[in-house]
Amino acid sequence: MTLRSPVAIPPGPGQESVWDYPRPPRLERVTVRLRVVFDGVDIADTIRGWRVLETSHPPSYYLPPDDIRPGCLVAAGAGSVCEWKGRAAYFDVVGARRRASRAAWTYPSPTPAFAELGDHVAFYVGAMDACYVGEERASPQPGGFYGGWITGQVVGPFKGEPGTQGW
Repeated sequence: MTLRSPVAIPPGPGQESVWDYPRPPRLERVTVRLRVVFDGVDIADTIRGWRVLETSHPPSYYLPPDDIRPGCLVAAGAGSVCEWKGRAAYFDVVGARRRASRAAWTYPSPTPAFAELGDHVAFYVGAMDACYVGEERASPQPGGFYGGWITGQVVGPFKGEPGTQGW
């Protein structure tokens, strides 16, 4: 099922509207380079990622654990539950000079529809130095809780912006 906001921004050439993304969300393989920089260091770099597409949200990107720098993730205690993907576990992201609390998450035992995400890790863009999709630097999804990566490829409005609580 797709829900469309009456204020959805029409996508231009080469763009996607988050209002055309499905609910329940869809999982897609990503072969474009995904890169995460923290504390001045590339801590994750892959061409084997996944993205989750959900109505009103920019994509969340998940990177395989083998493509994440060893030692930069430390378990952060209590998790949360997604009605679609299951129980999430959080990580602090740790560099040589700083630490970002609960700045990444994973689904250790995701629901069957999202089984490919098992142990893959997503990062909050706003807590990192930078996150890239291809050569484009992503911006964080508004709202603090949401983990989408905004690039020029997607148009909104996005869940998390002021006035979107009821979406």
